[in-house]
Amino acid sequence: MQTPASAPNANAATSLLPGFDNPVDDAQAVFRATLQAFAHPGRLEALPVTSGQPEGLSPALTALLLTLADPDTPVWLPASVPAAARAFLRFHCGCPLVDAPGDATFVCVPAGHPMPALADCAQGLPAYPDRSATLIVEVDSLHDGDALTLLGPGIETTQALHVRGLPADFRPAWRANNARFPLGVDLLLASGKQFCALTRTTRVED
Repeated sequence: MQTPASAPNANAATSLLPGFDNPVDDAQAVFRATLQAFAHPGRLEALPVTSGQPEGLSPALTALLLTLADPDTPVWLPASVPAAARAFLRFHCGCPLVDAPGDATFVCVPAGHPMPALADCAQGLPAYPDRSATLIVEVDSLHDGDALTLLGPGIETTQALHVRGLPADFRPAWRANNARFPLGVDLLLASGKQFCALTRTTRVED
């Protein structure tokens, strides 16, 4: 028999938006697209499936978190992100939500929120560089704005990327991130239903 104390939680759960229509197949499709993004830094990937989208998260941020976050991967969100987004992630991903970017495996920055300093996010350990953070950042556009010329592994010569909405100090901050290799963070940039990746080995040409 349900107790009065547990009833509100149950009501909140039943009022949540759905996640993926086909959780296993859809997550696999998004995961494959994410692997392609990391294998080819700066190349845009289209979101292959749709999902429920809570207030405060874009289609791409929602799908990426549904795919990547789980009970073993703490997620950081800005404090002012609506409660609906937090409830959605707790219910569908089971991920712990942390208060400090440095404690998170995935640092999620929806549109309109400042991106934490890269150096304030988990950098990994010398013996375990994979214990670093991946930032998932919603930008205004991946089709216009600052022109970035990318070089590095996964890029045959150079890769052009136009981004509007990155912090003004992104270039020096990213060069410092490169210098910390094998430590440092990786980055997923999203806009609407598209996204791309920059790995810690991806360089931005001056």
